[in-house]
Amino acid sequence: MKTPLAAAAMCSVAALTPGTASAETLRVADSFPVGHYIAENLTKVWMDRVTELTNGEIDFEYYPAEQMGKSKDLMSLAQTGVIDIGYAGVSYLADKLPLSGVGELPESFTQSCDGTSAFWSIAKPGGVLDQAELAPQGVRMLFVMVLPPYQVMTATKEITGADTFHGMKLRATGGTKEIAVELLGATPVAIPAPETRDALSRGTIDGVLFPHSSALPYGLAPELSWGTQDMNFGSFVASYVISEDRWQELSPEVQNAMTDAAEEAIPSACAVAEDLNLEDKQKMANEGVTFVSLPNADKEKIEADLAGIGESWAADLDDRGLAGTEILTAFREALEQQAGEATE
Repeated sequence: MKTPLAAAAMCSVAALTPGTASAETLRVADSFPVGHYIAENLTKVWMDRVTELTNGEIDFEYYPAEQMGKSKDLMSLAQTGVIDIGYAGVSYLADKLPLSGVGELPESFTQSCDGTSAFWSIAKPGGVLDQAELAPQGVRMLFVMVLPPYQVMTATKEITGADTFHGMKLRATGGTKEIAVELLGATPVAIPAPETRDALSRGTIDGVLFPHSSALPYGLAPELSWGTQDMNFGSFVASYVISEDRWQELSPEVQNAMTDAAEEAIPSACAVAEDLNLEDKQKMANEGVTFVSLPNADKEKIEADLAGIGESWAADLDDRGLAGTEILTAFREALEQQAGEATE
């Protein structure tokens, strides 16, 4: 957490900023390391835009790098009012947000913006996912990004084909990516992103399921040697939520500003993510990571196996009395709509 001196300094700066002397300050907390591309291109952009649209009525204190709590606890801290807005990484919240895992399935999207737009359409307030899962939790999603598809990257073992992964321990978070790892014949190990580098260096895990642009901020490149490319082993849903009670305390003008800022920030952020994904892949290659394409036969077999994850995921949730099939269908329809718009 911030020290009292640091917090006081921040408040003093806010007080000296024109137009923000009487600002209401909201606390935003996440787990991303300082400089992470999601924080820089989505979170901070959204906060700055809200402050601008409200003419300084709303200001923010931002707590990155798990300063306010572990990744899995930040949504709870928002629900209980310890913070105002909390990061909700869906993979870390499978017990609370199982249906939201639909955005992490290895479905038909290969670009961050396609997955993000489709997911946002069902998760935003009033969407089918919001009604089925978020609203009952007493939270509303403020903004979100679905990351570019994950790849498998290994510490020391050369990737030559599908059998490379047999018996390996691979970092994977969330049920859907754990299923993907198991289909490879490997063992999934759930480790929060900030702890992944240490786990690699100690040999606790043999590799990771990770996107390129997240591997660099967490310092993973020096610990990795090989990686797949042109695959989709699933993704990650990075969202921020506010409790419904806290939302209702805000004025309609502030609510509108937050909604408008999200509609601006989300598409611009995912576009940056797509560009960074390619740039960061090259940076990792420059640091010694070799990216390889799997043999066609292996790639086709893995893709066929992965295609069935969605149905298994939905059936499991249906058996638990949750709307798995309904949410999967809605997400796939949203993806089809995105694909249709892209070809027009």
